[in-house]
Amino acid sequence: MRALVNRPICPLMTRPSRQCERGDEALSGMVLDLLEETLPGWYRVRTPYRYEGYASAEDLLLGEAHAARWAAQPKQVVLKGLCDVLSGPAVACFPLTTLTRGALVAPVGEPDEKGWQQVELPDGREGYTKRSFLGEYYEKPRFSREEDLRRAVTETALSYLGTHYRWGGKTPVGIDCSGLVSMSYLLNGVVIWRDAQIREGFPVHPIPRSCKKPGDLLFFPGHVAMYLGQERFIHSTARAGSDGVVLNSLDPSAPDYREDLDKGMTAVGSIF
Repeated sequence: MRALVNRPICPLMTRPSRQCERGDEALSGMVLDLLEETLPGWYRVRTPYRYEGYASAEDLLLGEAHAARWAAQPKQVVLKGLCDVLSGPAVACFPLTTLTRGALVAPVGEPDEKGWQQVELPDGREGYTKRSFLGEYYEKPRFSREEDLRRAVTETALSYLGTHYRWGGKTPVGIDCSGLVSMSYLLNGVVIWRDAQIREGFPVHPIPRSCKKPGDLLFFPGHVAMYLGQERFIHSTARAGSDGVVLNSLDPSAPDYREDLDKGMTAVGSIF
């Protein structure tokens, strides 16, 4: 059986409880596989990118009918960091919900002359948001040319600059290291493993450190970053003084050099 995420953010916990570690977040409009009901009101679920965790039934629309209805509709993805869906096509209208980057909506018709797009939410409610807040939902790589895809994933990663660190997070409300790199690829139609490791069955594979290019991933014990070129990288870190998505350098002469990461790098990974 499948279920449809019906909240802006659905925490995926490491146990069927709110009082434990968050492993990931599923976003509004994502369809999950229900693997088992573990406790009343809690399900072990699997995401489309094969990550498993425990979700509360409060955050889900349960049943194949909901998932099938939603799967049959065209989708657009929220690209704005935070996006209100309003009850009408005017800024004074009441917000039905506030979605984050990565959430999915179903467009209804075409945008009006003022840029308002009517959309359907997973639970069937209809509202309005600005068309400029939405983008194409990619289920395969956005670009066929390597240079274009590398540029796209690095630009997406840079759009999270300043976001505070949240363990298990993957939105502009809060994001962790693997959430940052996995969302940067996912929004461009490429599914990589959610955690900070190279995992068999996913497209990231090891390459020599000397061959790294923008968009490749830098791995450290329990941490991952994205290489930007010229020895610079972007990552989400809880280190004091950073506390979120920042830029750092592998160049010892740079003021933002991270010696610990430079010398502690365990692997470089690439999808190319």
